[in-house]
Amino acid sequence: MSKDIILKAEGISKQYRLGEVGTGTISHDLNRWWAKIRGKEDPYLRIGESNDRSTKGSSDYVWALQDINFEVKKGEVLGIIGKNGAGKSTLLKILSRVTNPTTGSIKTKGRIASLLEVGTGFNGEMTGRENIFLNGAILGMTKKEITGKLEEIIEFSGCQRYIDTPVKRYSSGMTVRLAFAVAAFLEPEILVVDEVLAVGDAEFQKKAIGKMQDISKTDGRTVLFVSHNMAAVKSLCTRGIVLEHGKVKFTGDIDSCLSVYQDDSTANLSAKFYGEKIIKYAAIINQDSTLKYRSPFTLGVHIESVIAIKNLVLGIVVKDLNDVELFGINNRHYSHDKINEEEVFEGEISITIDELLLFPGIYKIDIYLGDGTKDIEVVMDAIKFTVSEAFDFEIINKLNFKINKVFHQNVIWKYIENIR
Repeated sequence: MSKDIILKAEGISKQYRLGEVGTGTISHDLNRWWAKIRGKEDPYLRIGESNDRSTKGSSDYVWALQDINFEVKKGEVLGIIGKNGAGKSTLLKILSRVTNPTTGSIKTKGRIASLLEVGTGFNGEMTGRENIFLNGAILGMTKKEITGKLEEIIEFSGCQRYIDTPVKRYSSGMTVRLAFAVAAFLEPEILVVDEVLAVGDAEFQKKAIGKMQDISKTDGRTVLFVSHNMAAVKSLCTRGIVLEHGKVKFTGDIDSCLSVYQDDSTANLSAKFYGEKIIKYAAIINQDSTLKYRSPFTLGVHIESVIAIKNLVLGIVVKDLNDVELFGINNRHYSHDKINEEEVFEGEISITIDELLLFPGIYKIDIYLGDGTKDIEVVMDAIKFTVSEAFDFEIINKLNFKINKVFHQNVIWKYIENIR
């Protein structure tokens, strides 16, 4: 391993056995032992399937990671990105010595501090102060070294008032603040950070990212960073690895990695919807399926009904990919014109948000059509879109609705020109 390489992963694979029995059975262990004493390969390394959660497998064994190879230079900030289940956390656990790889080896120079989940390495019965000394000792630091950093750690964490209180009484946010401060200030050569920072508030996330930038640029220490916050990954990391189904799909500069990841995430996005009932057509107007932060957002919905709809109510609900509803709007709440007083057979309603203020990510839209008393038609996950670039915490505002009404069934509807 060359002088500037601080971490090297060679042929890392991790295999798990599915079901209630975790690592294997007695018969499997005996088979492995018999193969080993004869100098043969582990027979169970030849079986198993890739870690694709979207398909039903036939094997009891699954490869959470398969043949991972990469090097990290001293002072580098490496971003590890991929979808849920891609193997990111498993890889970090192996790098942190929390679990052993099934095959392959990890070579490192220096101490590794890990922040893999809330309260990693903390004893809930001990106070925050005692846990600082405990974690420092685990990292191989002397009591004198820990004492020298103690006040900085406490101040950075913002837990001064509770530092002599048992950690079991901390909130998850307080716990992660203290855990990150310990990991960052006790000067490990390699800092491993998983999604745990998402537990903290916006102020702390900003402080934590700034601290990671400082320790990499100023102190020349290495950071391995996993996050689904692409804005944070882009601002912090210099190079990246994209994982998919437990394998390395791409490695390179961080912009290229983000491009590959975004292309994968948006491959199945649809900016249009075609229906067969009353809602015949819906589309994001003047945009494709990728929207920029603060850009205008207009959704056009075309309806055709054999009976008149009076007191028309059209609403949308925006959700994230976990089906968490973020906000919902409809013409009854926000429209200034009295469109719901007319009887509508056919027409198009366009819902406009002048500035779309959402976190970067992928979102889905549910469309609801009603008459003021009940839902007439509901289309779940009708359209998907992605929002890119930076974000803040403003409230979505400046909403308006417009409707172009056609009252006769036999009129041929002409779609507005800017629908693509």
